[in-house]
Amino acid sequence: MRPILVPTLTLSLLLAATLPVRASGPFTFDSIDGGTIPLDDMKGGPVLVVNTASRCAFTLQYDGLQALYDRYRDRGLTVLAVPSQDFRQELESDEAVRDYCAVNFGLDLPMTTITSVTGADAHPFYAWLEADHDVRPAWNFNKVLLDGEGNFVAFWGSTTRPLSQTLTARIEPLLGPAPDQALSRP
Repeated sequence: MRPILVPTLTLSLLLAATLPVRASGPFTFDSIDGGTIPLDDMKGGPVLVVNTASRCAFTLQYDGLQALYDRYRDRGLTVLAVPSQDFRQELESDEAVRDYCAVNFGLDLPMTTITSVTGADAHPFYAWLEADHDVRPAWNFNKVLLDGEGNFVAFWGSTTRPLSQTLTARIEPLLGPAPDQALSRP
């Protein structure tokens, strides 16, 4: 009797395709405030990574990103802004970006230094997104959601607003309990 390999192989491929794909990192970004931002330090809660620019028509989404962070940070969400000059709409220096965002938007969410998100010079995180998920920012304010283990969950383009139902519906199931709910549990 001959072994049946085809169904076993097919089943294995189907199972592999349904398993979450974890970031092959660990990925670390340089922080705009100095030091580094290791994505592994954010494990346990979802992370929304957004490539940003200060001179873009979508720059007003900074308000929404900060509001999203304020709404869910106590439940484990991190919103990571990744300024990029890839689309030629970022300010000239990290300091200028940091000051602009602080003065105009009051941002206190984590932010990287100006980072390449496309092409041969793309940060390893963005190279992983393209290689493993066929996802590449086409413009500023593209959004990538990772779960609490660093697995890719979803990708949205620039026109998806940070507080949209489309985005929050994917984030909410990944969050921990609200602080008042956590205290009331036995």
